[in-house]
Amino acid sequence: MTLMALVLALTVTILYPAEQPTEAVIASLESGISPSDTLPLEDESAARVAVTGSSTANRDQSVATPATGPVARMSAPVMLNDSGGLDLSPYRNWLREEMSEQEVPGVAMAIVSSRGILDLQTWGVRSVQTGQPVEDDTIFRIASVSKTFAGTVASQLVAQDVHSWDRPIMQILPQYSIGTKPSSHDITLRHVMSHSTGLMPHAFSNMLDAGVAYEKIREKFHEIPTVCPPGRCYGYQNVVFSLISDIVESSAGTSYEDYVAQRIFQPLGMTRASMTLADFRADDNASAPHRYGSNGWYESTINPAYFSVGPASGINASVSDMIRWAQANLGAHPAVLPRDVLQMQQTPVVETPHGSYFNRWPGVDKAWYGVGWRIFDYQGVRVIHHGGGVRGFRTEMALLPELDLGIVVLFNAETRMANDVVPNFMETILAQKPLAQDALVRSN
Repeated sequence: MTLMALVLALTVTILYPAEQPTEAVIASLESGISPSDTLPLEDESAARVAVTGSSTANRDQSVATPATGPVARMSAPVMLNDSGGLDLSPYRNWLREEMSEQEVPGVAMAIVSSRGILDLQTWGVRSVQTGQPVEDDTIFRIASVSKTFAGTVASQLVAQDVHSWDRPIMQILPQYSIGTKPSSHDITLRHVMSHSTGLMPHAFSNMLDAGVAYEKIREKFHEIPTVCPPGRCYGYQNVVFSLISDIVESSAGTSYEDYVAQRIFQPLGMTRASMTLADFRADDNASAPHRYGSNGWYESTINPAYFSVGPASGINASVSDMIRWAQANLGAHPAVLPRDVLQMQQTPVVETPHGSYFNRWPGVDKAWYGVGWRIFDYQGVRVIHHGGGVRGFRTEMALLPELDLGIVVLFNAETRMANDVVPNFMETILAQKPLAQDALVRSN
């Protein structure tokens, strides 16, 4: 493939007409190609949201767990009275003020340690049409943060000796021919889960945007251009990443959705989490997706195709669920996520390019992709991170293992303020780093 053809293919692949611009913005920046700075305006009738706060600062109680759904095996996370001397109010105030200024419909935010909840806030509404408030158990689509769960699934399979990281995918799934060059025959599970397959970035994401489901797209795997040998370059994927679902089905004898529910959601007590469009639509406390048009924020539609790539973008969850997920990834629940599984996921595999949106944060020194997680050093502090966006939703999640801190922020809108939530959190924490270190020592 000539250089011009490669540039053209990359450009075509990341210009998404249907599902996002949110994922397009994220994906484009990850590829080092900048999209327009302006989200498209849509000429649809919409009412501007009147942002109403349902802030729950310093609540001294456990996160409520609904009686319905899978039985929780973990006790509910507790709200800590002592944040170790950390003053989280500057960050909380910034987030609330930015949300209000931009009239973002709804936001849920949690800051946690492995010991409990340091701060939990919900603001705004689930829908600009109904005006019902966002609550702790309100469901959001977490988009590409779903990849962090897929990384755990793959690591569990390796830890259980079901598969090895270095076994070629074509030996596991011989029914597929992947890529256009013989070198792609050497793509392994590690390559798939770290976006280092050497295949054209964002392969067939444009078909997802057009509403084509994964089951149909995978018939075209042999058409994906091979651009470098596996392991040699980074190329973000949604469709190819979802090969982990086929691997689960072939080796565990169950669907990927059931595997995640049985091995992650249920044991962690993530009682509100699910993985299907039907579950999302049936939930009375699900937030609506929102986009910004000429008349303000309006409810947008959902593209079902992105639920067909469940490992890449299919999870629905509340902030209460994501608190449990963040704590598990900080080591709080070793029965579900043991240390060796966390180490597999949080070890760098391939360096990511400087054009990525997180690489542009002023404090980032160097960045990689691990297994289902991004990894970067921010002013000398190791950060485990992932962001996500599908039509009408944005999510950001970051962990600071050495300080035993994590943050999750969920938006029911395509808003660029999501790009700023992690660096602002980092600046807030690093300004108080000695206090955070002292708090960690005391807790141990």
